[in-house]
Amino acid sequence: MAGATGLLPEAAGEELDAYLARWRQAAAGRDAVAETIAALARATAEIAALVRLGPLAGALGAAAGAANADGDIQKKLDVLANDAVLKALRACEAVAYFASEEEEEIQSLRAGGACAVAVDPLDGSSNIDANTSIGTIFSVYPASPDGATGSFFRPGSEQVAAGYAIYGPFSALVLTLGAGVDMFVLDPSGLYRRADAHMSIPRSTREYAINASNYRYWLEPVRDFIDDCIAGAEGPRAKDFNMRWLASLVGDTHRILSRGGVFLYPADKRPGYERGRLRLMYEAAPIAFLVEQAGGDATDGLTRILDKVPGALHERTPLVFGSSDKVARIVEHHADSSHARIRSPLFGKRGLFRA
Repeated sequence: MAGATGLLPEAAGEELDAYLARWRQAAAGRDAVAETIAALARATAEIAALVRLGPLAGALGAAAGAANADGDIQKKLDVLANDAVLKALRACEAVAYFASEEEEEIQSLRAGGACAVAVDPLDGSSNIDANTSIGTIFSVYPASPDGATGSFFRPGSEQVAAGYAIYGPFSALVLTLGAGVDMFVLDPSGLYRRADAHMSIPRSTREYAINASNYRYWLEPVRDFIDDCIAGAEGPRAKDFNMRWLASLVGDTHRILSRGGVFLYPADKRPGYERGRLRLMYEAAPIAFLVEQAGGDATDGLTRILDKVPGALHERTPLVFGSSDKVARIVEHHADSSHARIRSPLFGKRGLFRA
């Protein structure tokens, strides 16, 4: 199975199927990946049609009566989205294995399939009733001769494709095949058409995304970084920042890919959050692959996300990603104690060696 060897020529408005056809013809060994992406696109278009109906499709944000395999309360749309993706991949001869947030175990789909697909079928499902952007995240690996374990429990750098669908004011598929990031918008006929080629994250930014309500639980490196941002033009960064937080990984990722920024979902002191909260295999790894392909960086605070190897299907991780200068600054806060603030009950100030 071959990865991409170069960016495709510009083709504004090109249908996704035509884009994949050109990509697969450019080098041998790409057929299985192209077929897998096409199947995922069909599933996300089906989910997008359901999302557009909103309450007319029933209580999509209502609890489905159970928790998923990782303990989160399932919404009706979580189940429907998982069913749509699984159905599409079962019909795809290229897919050997399927891993999902909504499944307790990895599913074997087809003997001899060349691809393994990990999916968060519906990211941000807590936002369904609020009509806020939600999405589907996916990751594609070469199927391993060692079976399901070898196919998924490997570094994220071994992904051959990754992406997400976002269901918002417009529905879009954001995709990397290993050589840049392209965006395809779902048109009214149900076809994805290329709308933005080679998305690029600005190196520097004045926006950050974090759930500030958890400030009291954060570890010192995260608090120090955010305090520097809050200090604004009078602080050590010497400029004002804006905070944005959607509580939707796909929504926050899309904003950062579109205009830059940094996203933080750190580990903290709450029970169950000590090792972060986002799932490494089917959330952090595919987002990190996209972000790096768009010129950004992704880390858990100290370690590059794409170097991490999951030890379990639903393993969690801290996640920081976005514009490279801000990610590097956050890593410095974690790695170098000279960046720590001196705190008192009344005020915090910089340490002697603070830059």
